[in-house]
This record gives sequence, structure tokens and C-alpha cells, in this order.
Amino acid sequence: MDKLRLRFSKTGRAIYISHLDLMHTMQRGFSRAGYELKYSEGFNPHPQISIALPLSVGAASVCEIMDFKLKEDPVLAELPAKLTSVLPEGIEVLEVYEPERKVALLKWLGIEGVLEYDERDPAEMAAALRDFYAQEAIVITKRTKRGVGETDIRPGIREISFEAADKAVLVKAVISAQEPTINPELLAEALRQIQPGIAPDFAKFNRVETYDADMQVYR
Repeated sequence: MDKLRLRFSKTGRAIYISHLDLMHTMQRGFSRAGYELKYSEGFNPHPQISIALPLSVGAASVCEIMDFKLKEDPVLAELPAKLTSVLPEGIEVLEVYEPERKVALLKWLGIEGVLEYDERDPAEMAAALRDFYAQEAIVITKRTKRGVGETDIRPGIREISFEAADKAVLVKAVISAQEPTINPELLAEALRQIQPGIAPDFAKFNRVETYDADMQVYR
């Protein structure tokens, strides 16, 4: 076997582990479970392990994807349980397999979110949110590698719906994972910038599925 891929969840208290700390945690997990990662060659060798779409601190996910290489071929069926047993609470390896597609083919993310409103009526907020996201363009100011600039996030939102709940609005959406990358937190940030009257008091998001350009489940 050459490259392997695992799918894992990051929930509960684990959502507060940063991407860099998560990488270190996963590397130590392989070692503790008795697996030796391959290292790159050259003057500065590093473990051959990478996470497809780094998750923001505070966001949960049940569909994280990580590619890695081991020095010896493992028994794939045993690897998820062995790794999970040595990882922190909230990180669970769901499956391990040989990848058939490149990460570049991962295009869309299915997400769910909760927008909390302490004093405002959720039904009114849900209706206003539907109107807001029905716009053809939603231009916000965001920081990029080139500095601060304006970005229209609407083309990166394939689907979005809102449902009123108890003191909250539940949101389900399919957003662009790559080219452009739409961070779920931008859904709430757009409200704060453009229409603060319907911006939530608190927002949290969860990645639930990965898709290719044709909306087929990506693995």
C-alpha cells in the first residue's frame, strides 16, 4: 500500500484543538497505536500526513479526511479502533481505506449550524434569513493571503435553508470546499457586516458530509 486515507470525527471538547495541535496529536496517536509513519526525504524530513481541509477552532465535523503513509502495510480493519483508543476524547477514526480520488476533486461541504437568538423571535429571524440569502450577491470584507479585500460569498453557497427552533434557527447548507473556500463562519459574519439586525447572538457549525463537483459523496 502507498497512500492511505482515513475519515474521522472531531466533536465535543476536541473542537477546541487547533489544526497544528491536531496534527501533532494524530502523529503521536499513530506512534502509540504501534504504527510508524513514513517521512519525506531531503534536508528537512517530516511525517507524510496531511488533512484535506483544516477545520477552524470551535467547529465540529464528522467527515474530516486525512491522508498518510506508513512504513509497513497495516490491517486496515484493525486501524480505526486502535487509533481511536489512543486519541483524545472527541476524536474518532471512522474508517481507513486506500484513496481512489485526489483531494482536488473534493468540491462541496454539507454543513449544519445553529444560530442562537436570545431575545428575538426565531420564526421572524428564519424568514429574514431566507430573504437575505436569496440575494444574487453577498459581498463581505474578509482577510486573505493578499490582505483585506471584498469577496462575494454567494456563488460559493450551492444550497441553504433555515428552520425556526427554540431560541434558535437551524441552518443546513452546501458550501464550496475549495476554489473558492467558504468557511461556514462566514455565513454568520456576512450578517454581522451587512444586516446586523438579524445576526445571531451566537453561531456554531458542524461539517456533516463531503461531495465532489457532481454532488456525489467524496471519499
